[in-house]
Amino acid sequence: MKQTTVMKKTAIVILNWNGKKLLEEFLPSVVRFSSEATIYVADNASSDDSVTFIKNTFPSVKIIQNTDNFGFAKGYNQALRFVEEEYYALVNSDIEVTENWLTPVIDLFDSEPETAIIQPKILDYKNKQMFEYAGAGGGFIDKYGFPFCRGRIFQTLEKDKGQYNDTIDIFWASGACFFIRKEIYRNLDGFDEDFFAHQEEIDLCWRAFNQNLKVKYCGKSTVYHVGGATLKDSNPHKTFLNFRNSLWMMLKNLPKNKLFPVLFLRLAQDGLAGVKFMTEGKFSHLWAILKAHFYFYLKFFRFLNKRESKQYDNYYKIKSITYHYFVKKGKIFENKF
Repeated sequence: MKQTTVMKKTAIVILNWNGKKLLEEFLPSVVRFSSEATIYVADNASSDDSVTFIKNTFPSVKIIQNTDNFGFAKGYNQALRFVEEEYYALVNSDIEVTENWLTPVIDLFDSEPETAIIQPKILDYKNKQMFEYAGAGGGFIDKYGFPFCRGRIFQTLEKDKGQYNDTIDIFWASGACFFIRKEIYRNLDGFDEDFFAHQEEIDLCWRAFNQNLKVKYCGKSTVYHVGGATLKDSNPHKTFLNFRNSLWMMLKNLPKNKLFPVLFLRLAQDGLAGVKFMTEGKFSHLWAILKAHFYFYLKFFRFLNKRESKQYDNYYKIKSITYHYFVKKGKIFENKF
């Protein structure tokens, strides 16, 4: 009798571009500890021999070949058209997973149909006792669109002492390790491809929030992230993408009654950041902010037209994380947020 193959519930999808060295180092842990999932590598038209390496070394890993380097947002949108598992785990190529990392997340999805997106605990691969910048213990956002995390506010990182081993509602989940239901991903039209990279996951979570869907952090699942493997923190292009995409995201998702007052105040705060870069002699970063504002105005009506019919008002945990951090010296996340 012919055996039928039963589709697994979860798909792990790793986006790759010229990342053979990262795949050599980190794909083994994903293969070893993810027997309950189908593993895909979505290749963004790499010019190295990543694809050949995967075929020869990990024949069980499925390969989706994009026709160009589409960046994070479009790269995933293109690839996920071919992935039919119920749950997506979008995992950076510089993530080391741990034993039993999938089970708590799958159980959470199974038991809570209203939960659309989940993030695990993200620790620093280079210093495994510390939280990692991109996501840490779950993401939040302030009134002016500045993201922060439990375990990471601006450049201050906390040590993992088990303080975030819980499961809670958060506002955004890190794109470094991002779980989402296939149905929700497709209903929300995936990531906004205009973003290319950076903050598109926050935008997607905000759009889910405006659909009254839940984003959760699952502290029972742990992964380790290298971070900065795509664009270094000191890269002016990263500054440009973060400032531009943050403004576009706010234009799309802010409540109607707060849209223009909050945007005006955010633009003013960006100006202060530019002055800070100028006094530090970081003129390339100052130019990146100016360029980000130019593109914000250039595409203003395009993104205004992307607004959905409803936006919820209670999107932030704290009015100004910059005031809390720099003025009040509140550098550690507190539940009173």
